[in-house]
Amino acid sequence: MDQTLQAVLAATASFFVVSLILASILVICKGDAKRRRNNRSVSPVRARNSALPKPNTAPHAGLSSMYTGESATFDPSLNHVSMQELVQVTRNFSPDLIIGDGSFGLVYKARLNSGPVVAVKKLSPDAFQGLREFRAEMETLGKIRHPNIVKILGYCATGSDRVLIYEFIEKGSLDQWLYDTSSEEDYDALELRLPLSWHTRMKIIRGVAKGLAFMHNLDTPIIHRDIKASNILLDANFEAHIADFGLARRIEGSHSHVSTQVAGTMGYMPPEYLHGATMATVVGDVYSFGVLMLEIVAGRRPSFPFSGEDGKEVRLMEWINKMVQERRYMEMVDASISKDDLEESMVVEIFKIGLKCADEMWKLRPSMEEVVEHLDRILA
Repeated sequence: MDQTLQAVLAATASFFVVSLILASILVICKGDAKRRRNNRSVSPVRARNSALPKPNTAPHAGLSSMYTGESATFDPSLNHVSMQELVQVTRNFSPDLIIGDGSFGLVYKARLNSGPVVAVKKLSPDAFQGLREFRAEMETLGKIRHPNIVKILGYCATGSDRVLIYEFIEKGSLDQWLYDTSSEEDYDALELRLPLSWHTRMKIIRGVAKGLAFMHNLDTPIIHRDIKASNILLDANFEAHIADFGLARRIEGSHSHVSTQVAGTMGYMPPEYLHGATMATVVGDVYSFGVLMLEIVAGRRPSFPFSGEDGKEVRLMEWINKMVQERRYMEMVDASISKDDLEESMVVEIFKIGLKCADEMWKLRPSMEEVVEHLDRILA
């Protein structure tokens, strides 16, 4: 027989013999393993599974450690409120109950079990670094009592979750009254909103000025850092209440606070912040107030460009400065405001105050206390 053929046959036979031996060993090992498993009362897999925690099927699993944590109330008329109650009365923070989107969190309308209707803000996880910082900030802001500042009634904290309880202000934000935002709202009954009169607008301006002057003149001054129309709430009598202290910072010692973050809203933000300044100051709030004041009178958003007389896009502050140079004050007043019995001299004074507050040079801006005194004189 040919030697090559013999070699091939020998190799093939060796392969089959080795395969047979390996298959026999594998069958024997499997049989032993099966017998060992059958001799055990509980399998290793079952033992591991029995040690695993059961899935969290609670309806409020979105909140960490919901039944532990802490809560506090700053209003004697408000009963103790737990996180469990807040989850219940907001229907697990249902989107149907959202009434606002403030800095660092959504705001919900809810009725507590004890009766009062409140605004509940669920903060984003990164709103405060730790519980100690959060507690200190809330204890400070919870003590503030002024007719033109929204009251913080209490808070709840569990794990990384932070929820604030505010007084509910009936008529919503100034932004909603200055502009047609009905398509953005989802109230059960949207009331007919007539244009705000000149008298009402001046009342709102004075209220905001008084609230800011109060904050700036505390023993430890507070800077809001995000004054804008959507952060001004109106009650049943159209009194202004400054809301949303998500960006507020306590000012220790001096009237400035070093910050590495640019805070505020475009259009209202003072130029020094935009140019890289890292100091949040009371005069920054004064600038934002000046822009808000001019917005209330003109009825135009500071951050939205609009078409000027030459057809080119222009923004509020640029447009107002140009109109002032031409002394066209009455033309800047919101067209929805009745001009009957409206004195031009008063209109001029109001624009001058707003422009002085919104001066590009921060050193030239007045204090809010001075603004209140000036407004009281011309609006008396």
